[in-house]
Amino acid sequence: MVEIKINYEGDLHCSATHVPSSTTIATDAPVDNQGRGESFSPTDLVATALGACMATVMGIVARRKELDLAGLRISVLKEMSTDTPRRISRLPVTIHMPIAESHPAADLLKAAVHGCPVHHSIHPDIAVDVDWHWQS
Repeated sequence: MVEIKINYEGDLHCSATHVPSSTTIATDAPVDNQGRGESFSPTDLVATALGACMATVMGIVARRKELDLAGLRISVLKEMSTDTPRRISRLPVTIHMPIAESHPAADLLKAAVHGCPVHHSIHPDIAVDVDWHWQS
């Protein structure tokens, strides 16, 4: 179990501290929801968690297979609903792989992405489409 402590700083800003490491991040409400967009919004962190989780689990597979994934890049777009309640509606993911799709570990890496804990924690109504770009 990991504890995260959140302090409301006022003016729609929060600070969150990861207790085990004492690392702190800031959040702000987005411009389209009364904020100034000066930092990650809470829903931005969901998109960030998804991409980082995908990269991390691929890194675990790569480490086990003694495969170098240096140069791996992931981009996650966050699309919000236009109706109420306000929520994330889509999280399209683009993955740029530093290896060819013909690599023997490619299928394991694909499975890792779709099996990451954050992906499994996202509500099934939120579309998570993954677009792969493999090295030629």
